[in-house]
Amino acid sequence: MSDRVIVVAKRTAYRLFVEEEQDERIARLLKKNDPTVRRMRRSHDEHEGTIDEVDRVLRKLGVDVVWVRRAHAPFDVDEADLVVTVGGDGTLLAASHRVGTTPILGVNSAPSHSVGFFCGVKKGHVKSAMEDALRGKMRALQLSRMAVIRNGVPLSTRVLNDALFCHRSPAATTRYILKLGKVVEEQKSSGFWIGPAAGSTAAQRSAGGKILPLASSDLQLVVREPYTPEGEKLKLVRELVSKNAEVFVRSKTREGRLFIDGPHESIEIEMGDRLVFRRSPESLTVLGLSARRRWGVAPTKA
Repeated sequence: MSDRVIVVAKRTAYRLFVEEEQDERIARLLKKNDPTVRRMRRSHDEHEGTIDEVDRVLRKLGVDVVWVRRAHAPFDVDEADLVVTVGGDGTLLAASHRVGTTPILGVNSAPSHSVGFFCGVKKGHVKSAMEDALRGKMRALQLSRMAVIRNGVPLSTRVLNDALFCHRSPAATTRYILKLGKVVEEQKSSGFWIGPAAGSTAAQRSAGGKILPLASSDLQLVVREPYTPEGEKLKLVRELVSKNAEVFVRSKTREGRLFIDGPHESIEIEMGDRLVFRRSPESLTVLGLSARRRWGVAPTKA
């Protein structure tokens, strides 16, 4: 019986806006080679070249392939031996919500235009990586994920990057009560980020948090722009949450939002809602990553 591989490929901005939606304004900007869209076509062409490379490699390997042509489309991972994402970090994040114990390999399809922090292989190196992955010879890293519960009901147990709690309007104040351990604190801010180590190089870092080792089982809480008009010192602003601890939140915001791993999954949070954030029992097996990988440093070969 041949290996079964699910390939999740993103739709580029060029495909979505120009080819599918036929946005006339963007088409005009592209025709003028406007700097706001100059990289769009080049990134698209590089991505399409990687799609062709992945397709050729999998055909030669004779595996059973299921293509998913949109990053956020649902798919059934049952009986799959490997999930491959072709895109960047956003594509892997989106696909990871469907993945339990099946290994996942990210292919950075446009390395000239994309960071690809979670991607273990780049365009041009797909063949050897795919062979190693299917033979079980590629280095695997277990990344911790986070569970989120609202009013006693789990919203997700597969948060890989982060969750953002804030008001629905970015200009409005977010009000809530935080509890971590024995500390209970009422806060006003622009909201807060919380997530596992994998997300610490992104929004958490930008908001003043620390970069955590990828193999860390801690969560990190980072409050955005805490409001302290009298100069008081808040206790819970940048906190590491150990693997057995939980963060409890009581919303004092009537029109709150909880964003999970980016802007695509948004959940309404109302006044009085109770949120719990804790380490998830479901880790994610990502291929091609090193536990000692650092921000701005490419992974070494497996």
